[in-house]
Amino acid sequence: MIGEEFKDDYRRALPKELVQELTRRSAWRASAAVLEDFAVLAAAIAVALAHWPNPLVLVPAILIIGTRQHALFIIAHDAAHYLLYQRRWLNEVVGRTCAMVQGLSMCTYRVIHRLHHNNLYGALDPDTALHGGYPRGRMYLIKKLAKDLSGLTAWKTYAYFLGGAPGLNTATNLAVRPLDDTSAKLCSEARHDRNAVIFLHLMVLLLFAVSGYLLQYLVLWVLPLVTVVQAILRLRAIAEHGATTDFSSPLTAARTNLGPAWLRWLIFPHNVNYHVEHHLYASVPQYHLPRLHQEMTRRGVLEGAEVIAFRATLAKIFAAKTA
Repeated sequence: MIGEEFKDDYRRALPKELVQELTRRSAWRASAAVLEDFAVLAAAIAVALAHWPNPLVLVPAILIIGTRQHALFIIAHDAAHYLLYQRRWLNEVVGRTCAMVQGLSMCTYRVIHRLHHNNLYGALDPDTALHGGYPRGRMYLIKKLAKDLSGLTAWKTYAYFLGGAPGLNTATNLAVRPLDDTSAKLCSEARHDRNAVIFLHLMVLLLFAVSGYLLQYLVLWVLPLVTVVQAILRLRAIAEHGATTDFSSPLTAARTNLGPAWLRWLIFPHNVNYHVEHHLYASVPQYHLPRLHQEMTRRGVLEGAEVIAFRATLAKIFAAKTA
């Protein structure tokens, strides 16, 4: 439907039967990914509480919690694409839950993310402000990441995910909100979801304050969200789109980052490193992206695309500013 679609213009590059196979949802694989993240979160929090307030335990626990909070965001990203479950109501419940526990609105993100996919590096792409213009010099990005880790940029992230990301109307040259480019249905869902997120976190804050565990909640849940997650989000977004030069196609305006399993677990969970593939076939769930990558490589669809090691990406985005 107009105002709800994620454009997918590359279906003809692969056989129809293969695309149908790769777009098939698997409830157990989606559930396993969600349960894995929550299990690691629960274990890290339990260990931290058992050794509270030992900083030698708290610091690594906060880092691990932050990586899994980010991983839950990737799950919510898949849900925003309707990719978690074939049953739409289940997709919405799980996706909204994974976003809501972090203070994010999945329904609002769906509206914003449509603009990113459908207008990549265009005037209405709300993400260009984050990943555009690189390389800007080594110290520029280091300072940005340091600000993220200090918690000073978290308010901007939450403003973005709650519907405040601006776009640019090319006809009037005036700033517009992403919610202006959506169906009435998605707009209504986003509004109600945002209200639910705010209400939930006010109640959670009150609950922990009354229970006497407010400090533990702030340190073990809120602190990773406003520090570790912010740095990972920025670094990943720039690794996916920063320092690209040809914006004419998702094939060249996005980047696939390759690296060892531990690196993908920390920064690119749930196969989000296959970002060119995701932009070209946004209807493929994350667990099928490795095979999609193999099929596209074998058939030459990825010729001309940036499919490089993450260390090579770092060299590009941390390079000296170009003239």
